[in-house]
Amino acid sequence: MLAYLATKDQFLLDAPVIEDMVRAEVKRKLGHDVGEPEYISWRNSLGNAMSNVVRGEGIPGDSGVAIEYRVNGRAFRIDFMLSGKNAAGRESLVIIELKQWTDIEFSDLSDHVRTFVGGGLRDQTHPSYQAWSYASHLKMYNEYIYESQVSVTACAYLRNCLDPSVVNESRYEAKLREVPVFIKGQSADLKQLITTNIVEGTGVSLLERIDKAIIRPSKQLAEVVGSMLQGQEEFVLLDDQKTVLEKIIRASRDSIKGQKRVIVINGGPGTGKSVISINALARLTSERLNAKYVTPNAAPRAVFEAKLKNIFKKADISHLFSGSGSFTESSEASYDTLIVDEAHRLKMKSGMFRNLGENQVQEIIKSARTSVFFIDEAQKVTWSDVGEISMIEEQALLAGALVERMELTSQFRCAGSDDYIAWLDETLGVHADTAHYFSRDKFDFQVVDSPVKMHSMIREKNRLNNKSRVVAGYCWDWISKNKPNLSDITIDEFGYKATWNLTSDGSEWIISPRSVEEVGCIHTCQGLEVDYIGVIVGRDLIAVDGVLRTDPAARAKTDKSLAGYKKEFKDDPVLADLKADELIRNTYRTLMSRGIKGCYVYFVDPETAKHFKRLLPE
Repeated sequence: MLAYLATKDQFLLDAPVIEDMVRAEVKRKLGHDVGEPEYISWRNSLGNAMSNVVRGEGIPGDSGVAIEYRVNGRAFRIDFMLSGKNAAGRESLVIIELKQWTDIEFSDLSDHVRTFVGGGLRDQTHPSYQAWSYASHLKMYNEYIYESQVSVTACAYLRNCLDPSVVNESRYEAKLREVPVFIKGQSADLKQLITTNIVEGTGVSLLERIDKAIIRPSKQLAEVVGSMLQGQEEFVLLDDQKTVLEKIIRASRDSIKGQKRVIVINGGPGTGKSVISINALARLTSERLNAKYVTPNAAPRAVFEAKLKNIFKKADISHLFSGSGSFTESSEASYDTLIVDEAHRLKMKSGMFRNLGENQVQEIIKSARTSVFFIDEAQKVTWSDVGEISMIEEQALLAGALVERMELTSQFRCAGSDDYIAWLDETLGVHADTAHYFSRDKFDFQVVDSPVKMHSMIREKNRLNNKSRVVAGYCWDWISKNKPNLSDITIDEFGYKATWNLTSDGSEWIISPRSVEEVGCIHTCQGLEVDYIGVIVGRDLIAVDGVLRTDPAARAKTDKSLAGYKKEFKDDPVLADLKADELIRNTYRTLMSRGIKGCYVYFVDPETAKHFKRLLPE
């Protein structure tokens, strides 16, 4: 969907008021209100900077110009595009990512830099990577572009940046070779790139064809993704997992020309929700259906994306993965299937400041012909988590969708021990279930009296295959984030010192080889698994006179998962305490069910350790 479409000559005539024209069209076509900062950036970037770049000879006057192009069903918008034909007579498109950034620093995250946006210094995708990803998406999903072999060139223009040393540093060389960055004073170089790729104008027809094109995977991408899971044991489906997968595939096929479908799949830890999700993504993409794997939490999608890239490196598959807040502007049924893993972590509003959209469940259902929600309500771990089966089914019915609910019951994590999960649920007070026969011969569960010893045990297990990690309840402030030389988690009695997960590993912490020396939190491991998990239980979960209690006040000041508790406590202290109690218990249930083969736990409170030992089976 295009907010603005004209020839170059018309764009130059409109330049003095371009910000008003674009704002009006974004509101009319995209239904999106624009704040003052974005409005001013249009005036400066479009009315001044880009009009100066394209003015004069070299770029044909009848070249097409598109501003704020939102790819059908996608949250991102491409800032500026020019179209025409190149010297070989081939249709050609130039994408320009515009940035107002002035001072730029290095980031610990791969393909990122740090700059001042949104009121603070934040990690942002490198402009080259961002422009490259847009071009890649068009070449893989826009049917007109890949069928007609349209030439797509991308670049970034940082009109306020004077120092290129960071953005052009050698660590970004791979993307810079394909997608150059131009800074202030390099407008002539940017114009040269445009004139090299557009020598003949063809009006706006190419841009109109691109805008109206069907969005679905190219044959190349379909073949790549369809073959990726073959022979990969960790993605093999068993028992009812296979049944659930085939029902997802059938519903997705049926909904293309029929009624909207919503499938809700309920399953506890280790029942294979994520494995089914990735298999469904691969199958649907191989059939050239427009599907995406969606998670509210960044860690699962980052880890699965990294694993799949290691399996097959010949195609960019990042567009198959998305956060749950990406659908606030999506049009009706713009996807064939959205596969939502960890649906219990869905929120009401989206965006950094929780100010976008109305309801993520509603937006996902609207955006897809078939929506699949994998859910375990006992894994809601933050105050803003609203994903519940009742809400999903209610929104589905409001959307006129056929609703189907399925259950996953077979346990494949925790050594396949349904009994361990049942024992854990009962012991933590998450579910009352006395019908279990948990045997530590099947699953290696140990209460360890020293954090030093526990971490040492995990290191030893990790030497085998890099699949063991230590995690903890969020009861220690994250001081090392800004002061790397300091330790976050200190337990003086044992001389134990450790840091929270490093920002440099990002959401891939759980598979980073060096991260076994650190301690992860709920956000780095939920939805994922390791062979052995070590868990440090803080003072937010303690046993008093044989009864397990929770204490929200023991959570760290830097923990945002209980943000909202104090406000709600003033209005209704009983309900606030009940909700906080549920979230804390759910957090430890989630942490203590990440291990396939074993779980070693250290309790900061000695009485709680004794309480768990008493409840362990012989």
